[in-house]
Amino acid sequence: MLDVHLLLAACMFLGAVLYTSVGHAGASAYIAAMALFSVPPLVMRPTALVLNILAASFAGYRYIGAGYFRWRTIWPFLAGSVPFAFVGGGIHLPGEFYRPLVGCVLVLAGVRLLWRPNFVASAVLSDPPIWLGIFLGAVVGFLSGLTGTGGGIFLSPVVVFMGWSDLRKASGCAAIFILCNSVAGLLGNFTAVGSLPAELPIYACAVFLGALVGTTFGIKFSVTYIQRALGFVLLIAGAKLIGVY
Repeated sequence: MLDVHLLLAACMFLGAVLYTSVGHAGASAYIAAMALFSVPPLVMRPTALVLNILAASFAGYRYIGAGYFRWRTIWPFLAGSVPFAFVGGGIHLPGEFYRPLVGCVLVLAGVRLLWRPNFVASAVLSDPPIWLGIFLGAVVGFLSGLTGTGGGIFLSPVVVFMGWSDLRKASGCAAIFILCNSVAGLLGNFTAVGSLPAELPIYACAVFLGALVGTTFGIKFSVTYIQRALGFVLLIAGAKLIGVY
């Protein structure tokens, strides 16, 4: 049984490497890995949130330290997302609803990574309108709390495509956004902490090491090919959760 948990931890390590290389924390990948290993839905969400907090904290520290962060870009999104992530985290979904919902999130995330993964921001950056940032943050925050993901996979393309951030600063903004939403989502469903697996320390070590490798790669190198590979992985895992195969 230990070998199975080590294999799952190895998958989480890879997920952390891939996700933190673009400023994300990896909840979608952790959920995908746990789904492939038939982890119960009640265990999946709190485990993914705890691992998300660990990875996002470290990623935020490294990207902010490297100068890849802009507070004005992210705070309107946080104002809308944090309270709704708390609300979403307090909603309990049966497995038959949770799995297809998360599966759809993974498929959408995969499509996003495969669709123009190397798109660039506008040459002239602007600040996001406060009202629009709060509204979009509320939508993403509720979904992140409900599914046990941080929402960064949706935030990054929006702020870059709209010309509110460049690719590098979007990584730091996404890390802080994910951290705050993951904390709010876990607090909203704090009783789920009792469902955390005994093997969590093993998973946490794997995720931390993955975040160390991923953030180093993300700060120094291009991530286009990694994003494409991750997109395929998410599509496969999402299809499994939805029940396509």
